[in-house]
Amino acid sequence: MAFHLIDLEHWERREIYAHFINEVRCTYAATVRMDVTGLKGQWLYPAMLWLLTQTVNQMPEFRTSHTEAGLGVYDEMHPAYTVLNRENRNFSVVWTECGHDYGTFLRAYEADTAAFAALVQFAAKPDRPANTFDISMIPWFSFTAFDIHVFDEGRYLLPVFTMGKSLEENGRRLLPLAIQVHHAVCDGYHVGRFIQALQDRIDAFAPPPGESGAQGHGPF
Repeated sequence: MAFHLIDLEHWERREIYAHFINEVRCTYAATVRMDVTGLKGQWLYPAMLWLLTQTVNQMPEFRTSHTEAGLGVYDEMHPAYTVLNRENRNFSVVWTECGHDYGTFLRAYEADTAAFAALVQFAAKPDRPANTFDISMIPWFSFTAFDIHVFDEGRYLLPVFTMGKSLEENGRRLLPLAIQVHHAVCDGYHVGRFIQALQDRIDAFAPPPGESGAQGHGPF
């Protein structure tokens, strides 16, 4: 894991960052419906975890964070995601290293959920690294808007993603996706680019042979 400090004095975003981190601390959320028709037959949750992570790793605005060393950008992020304990109905958080190969990620995801999904701890898999971001799914209902409110000092910069129940419309499968970002590092322009890049990845998704019918318990 590498973390590259930002030179604030020469950063082209310096004034915008200073405004939204010092004067008007501002986060915002946008909810979109992603066309996941091309993922038909896939295990949706791990596929979207991998696709979201690949897109995050494509854009530094979604990898910018505060650390003890200062403000900087991680060179690579990994997903931390929710799973539901089927007995007590509480959720836990598991993280999995992503990498660039979906087949390898899927096998790691299956191993992690098999090992940790039945545990009752909130942080089911220990030693979560700093270069992780949060993804969750609410498969019981669809939504047109969803907000996550992070009540810290207003300096949490990493994105938060929430997916809902997919629905069929005019022969297409649509998945609601809420994207929570901090305005200090991420504008509407960047969110728009992210959505388009994610859709392009979904449309081009081609799992390795033997993985196309992968199924499992999903997030909940």
